[in-house]
Formats: sequence, structure tokens, C-alpha cells
Amino acid sequence: MALPDSSTATAQVVHRPAGTGPTTWAMGSLFEHLLTAEESGGRLGVALVTQPPGTATPLHRHTREAEGFYLLAGSMTYRAGDEVFALGVGDLIWLPAGIPHAFRVTGEQPVRFLGLSDPGHLFDLYPEVGLPATERRLPGADGRPMAEEIARWNEVGPRYGLEVVGPPLPAS
Repeated sequence: MALPDSSTATAQVVHRPAGTGPTTWAMGSLFEHLLTAEESGGRLGVALVTQPPGTATPLHRHTREAEGFYLLAGSMTYRAGDEVFALGVGDLIWLPAGIPHAFRVTGEQPVRFLGLSDPGHLFDLYPEVGLPATERRLPGADGRPMAEEIARWNEVGPRYGLEVVGPPLPAS
């Protein structure tokens, strides 16, 4: 998939009232797309993400995008390169492109964060691997089965410069 050139893409004014962004169920999580790459001229992607306790990504890196998280609720452990951070409400983490990273949602409640991607195309990946959310909640049995979703990640991820480089963070 060829990504649009950000220098020639046209940005537009976007006003997205609360609770109106398109939604996706992926990774057992809810992604509300607040600003798409298409809307920002390719420059920025913004998503409001809700993930259940225990969610963990494998150690991976993005070859094209920098990524940031601003925690609104819950807690997570985040590995960035060789450093490990305990993130709580109000914390921000920003990762330049190419930095290996992984996280695990900790605690007893879901985490909710504002996800940022520069350039914005990273969040286009989630609708490709997940399903349109039928409600603004975490998916249950109506989400895509994990084995099927992992196969889709393996197929689609490389087109977005997503490279898995290690296992998830341990649970403890």
C-alpha cells in the first residue's frame, strides 16, 4: 500500500463532537478515530483508545511513524528501547519512529488513552485488522476471534512499517 505524500495532501478543518468518531474493535479494544490521516493531510492521527486489563503488545517498532500516548484513565507498564516506565493518569510517552516498544495494561480497570501518530497513517491499520464497532464499548464475543486477528496483523502490519521484534511484556 502506498501512503499519500504528506507534503501534497490537503488538510481540512475537523470538528468531531464527543462520541461521534468512527469506531473499531481490534486487539480486544475500542478505538475511536478522532482525527484521521486523510483529514490532517497525512500529518497526524489521533485516536481515543480503551483497552481491558492485561492487554499486552509484542515488542515491536514502527519504521515510519512516531507514536505518543497520553493516559486518561488506568495504568500501564511501557517499555521503550531499554527503559521501562510505569504510566498513570496524566502521563505522556512519546516514541520516535524506529524505537522498539511494548506495553501491558496493569491494574484492575481498563486503560483509556489518547493515541497520537505522526505521520497519521498508523491508525488506518486498525480498521483493516479489526471490525467496525457496533457500540462504544469493549468487544465481547462479537469481536473478531484473536487467532483470526493475529493472522490479519501478520498480513497487514508490514505494509504499515510495523515490525514485531520480540515477545510481550511479562504479566508481573
